[in-house]
Amino acid sequence: MLDFDTCNAARLRRDPAYDGVFFIAVRTTGIYCRPVCPVKPPLTRNVSFLPSAAAAERAGYRPCLRCRPETAPFCAAWNGTRTTVDRALRLIDEGALDGGTVTALSGRLGIGARHLARLFSEQVGASPLQVAQTRRLQRAKRLLDETTLPMAEIAQRAGFGSLRSFNAAFSRLYGRAPSTLRRRRAA
Repeated sequence: MLDFDTCNAARLRRDPAYDGVFFIAVRTTGIYCRPVCPVKPPLTRNVSFLPSAAAAERAGYRPCLRCRPETAPFCAAWNGTRTTVDRALRLIDEGALDGGTVTALSGRLGIGARHLARLFSEQVGASPLQVAQTRRLQRAKRLLDETTLPMAEIAQRAGFGSLRSFNAAFSRLYGRAPSTLRRRRAA
C-alpha cells in the first residue's frame, strides 16, 4: 500500500494512474470512492486509504454511486464479460463439461445458458461444448504422442465418456482413427 501523502496527492489531482490502485474511504459519509471520483473532494482529515474495494466494504463503507468503485480497473467487474468467459474456460479445462452440462456450468457462473453461449460466440467464436471437445481432443493427442497408455485409458483421461465417443470425435477431426497415429509413431 502507498503512503498517505502519495494517495492524498493523487486523490486531490484525480490522477487516473492511481485508479484501482487504492480506494478512498470517507469517514463522515461512510462511502468509498475511486481517486478519479468527480465529486467535491472531502477534507483530508476525513479520509483514509484502502488497497481494495473489498477492504473498504469489509470496513463498513458503501460504494459511491457517482464513480462506482466496484468497477475500478483491475477488479473483475471492470473486466466485464471477459472475466466470465475466462472463468468458464478455466472450469472447462478442469473438466466441468466432461461429465456436466452447459446449464450446470452457466449456473456455477451465475448466468443463464443462453447468455453463456452468446458470450462464447462473441469472444471465443465457438460454443462451450465445442471448446470442451477441442480441449479433450488436444489432451488425447498429447497422451497419444507422449505415452503408451491403452486407448481406453487415454479416452478416459482426456475426458471422453467412452472409447466409442473418443474414436468418433478423433476420426471427425483428424480423418483417421487414433490408433493409426500411434502406429505411425511406433514405425
